[in-house]
Formats: sequence, C-alpha cells, structure tokens
Amino acid sequence: MTNIEVPAVKPANPNFSSGPCAKRPAWTPAVLNDAPLGRSHRAKIGKAKLAEAIELTREVLEVPADYRIGIVPASDTGAVEMAMWSMLGARPVDMLAWESFGSGWVTDVIKQLKLTDARVLDAPYGEIPDLTQVNPAHDVVFTWNGTTSGVRVPNADWIAADREGLVICDATSAAFAQELDYSKLDVITYSWQKVLGGEGAHGILILSPRAVERLETYTPAWPLPKIFRMTKGGKLIEGIFEGATINTPSMLCVEDYIDALKWGKDLGGLKALVNRADANANAIAMWVERTDWVDFLAVDPATRSNTSVCLKIVDADVVALPEDKQAAFAKAIVSTLDAQGVAYDIGAYRDAPSGLRIWAGATVETSDVEALLPWLDWAFASEKAKLVAAG
Repeated sequence: MTNIEVPAVKPANPNFSSGPCAKRPAWTPAVLNDAPLGRSHRAKIGKAKLAEAIELTREVLEVPADYRIGIVPASDTGAVEMAMWSMLGARPVDMLAWESFGSGWVTDVIKQLKLTDARVLDAPYGEIPDLTQVNPAHDVVFTWNGTTSGVRVPNADWIAADREGLVICDATSAAFAQELDYSKLDVITYSWQKVLGGEGAHGILILSPRAVERLETYTPAWPLPKIFRMTKGGKLIEGIFEGATINTPSMLCVEDYIDALKWGKDLGGLKALVNRADANANAIAMWVERTDWVDFLAVDPATRSNTSVCLKIVDADVVALPEDKQAAFAKAIVSTLDAQGVAYDIGAYRDAPSGLRIWAGATVETSDVEALLPWLDWAFASEKAKLVAAG
C-alpha cells in the first residue's frame, strides 16, 4: 500500500467524544462567572437560574407550551428510569432496542420491574427493528438516536397519532440536533452533556399532558425511591417543572447549560443547530463514499445518525482477521490519533462492534471534521503497513 503523507493540518479542537461532548466554539471558563456558587439552589437567585434554564430549553427546543420540562438527577439515565419506574405497568409495553442503551432499558423492564407483558422488538447493531410491529395499544420505550450504533429512527411516522399507550423516548443524542415530533412523544429525556456540550450528571425530563395524566391516575405496584417520585397526593409536583429540583443540582453546571442554550439561540435556534450537525455528518458521508477501507455501521442511509457517527473497517485484510485482532486494529488507530493530539475518544463503544465513533453534534465545527478525515486515512495506512509487514 502507498503510504499517505502525514497531514499538515490538525483539527483546532480534537474533542470528538460522544459524551461529554465538545464544548461550544469559543467557550471559556469565563462564561461561568455569573454562576451563583456557594448559594442554595432554593434561594431566589438559584430558582431564577433553574427557571431560566427551563424556559430557554422550551424556546430553543421548540417544546409545546403544555409540555412540562424538569431538571432531574443522574443524567439521561436518571430521566429514563424516572419515567419507566413511575409510568410503566399500566398496560403492556413494547421495548425497542438496537444498541446498548436501548438494551439496558429492556433489562430494567424485564429483570428489575419484572413486567411479564413486555414485548421486545430488537435488531442487531447497524439495523433497526420493524417499527410497523409496534402496537398503538401498548406503551413504547425507545431511543430516538442509538448513540452506540449510529442508528436513529428515520421519523415518527410509525407512531400512531391516536395511540392508547404512552411513548417514552430517550432522545439524549438527538435533542438539539434532530427534529423531534412532539405530537408523537409523551416523555422525552436527554442529557445536556450531548449536543450542547454541557457537563454530566443532570438530565432533562419532558412530559406531555398524557404523561401527566398517567402519573396522576396510576400508582405502580412497586415502591418508588424518593428520587423518582413526581406526584404527591395523586397530583403532579409542579415545582419539579418550575425549577424546584428533586435533589441539589450543580449551579455551575446549570450556568454552563444556560450559556450553551444562549449560544444555540443566538445561532438561530433549533434549525441552526440541526444544520450544524447535518453539515458535520455530510462531511463524513462524502469521505466514506470515496474511501474503500471504511463504511457506516448503520445499514440503511435513512437511519444514519448525524451526531454519533459509527463506522466499521471493511478493508478485506482487516476483516479477514479474528475478531479480537480486528478490534485491536481499530484501537491502534484510535490510540495513534490520540497520541498525535488529533482526535480524542473516537473508539467504538465497549459493547458495540469494533470500529470508530465520531461525534458530529452541533458544538463540533465542520472545519474540524474536515481536518480529521485525512488523519483517519493516514492512521489506517500506518496500521495497515504494520499488518502487511507482519505477514
């Protein structure tokens, strides 16, 4: 194989991690100077900051006025668990899974909540289940964008407008980068550490009026930890959705989230953020099209993510290797680029097939993606040369 020269230009920001993700362009610690540190989140200033974060979320994400928005603990995982433990069990549930996080929700419902009327519709990495099999009389739990597989739902057309069940959507790597059809979703969760590049540990829980009705009319058969309780005396605890959080939030992280929301708003809002992610994903797609050693893990182009772009190595000599050697080859590429200060944290998720995973969300500059691509070719060529030399 002809060696590829070392590229001359490196990405200005080598952070391509899929969470926590790159900070917004031009971010500095100075943007946190207004954080009310050392103050109670229940003080007037703390409540005002939390309320501002909620209202900016509504504005930038274009959340309907009658949907509640709450800041909850434990990142997106906490938000999803709150929804499942509080609302499931009222009717049968269809669990959709095509990557590790969706599979995790299946495990919780089957083994922890022990719901015997749960139906699992799954697919291997790179594919998606037959969405037409979803029963509108059932509740549904699914990830809009599979962060560890790079596979997303193409749209919400498969969700019935006149459904009887609730739709619980883990949207953590989709929110702010993909259009969500709120009319088809009753619970939406995400973490601001993804598309907006915020810090970890906080989640967002968005509830439709139908979800609120379920909370106020249904009591699960199992006990709920305090951290999951959203009702008192059969009524929604409205304070959770007005800035009175269940537990103590980090006001430093809240300030950072507010800064990211203001950045997104100033760009032009949701459409502008979606366009930035699309531009990044398109740059990778054009490179994949002209590159023979790599391909998308997602089989169907209509389901390819524009945020967590997952790639597999398809070079014949590498594919011929045992699986552990294929994984080692991909990890060598990742390590080489890390050592060069070109790209950090771009290895496939630990449960996913070996390969690469490049975050392309809205906080990533397209110029950095474009600068990364020649380095991927260079790292592959370098490792392939070693493979050929070793016989």
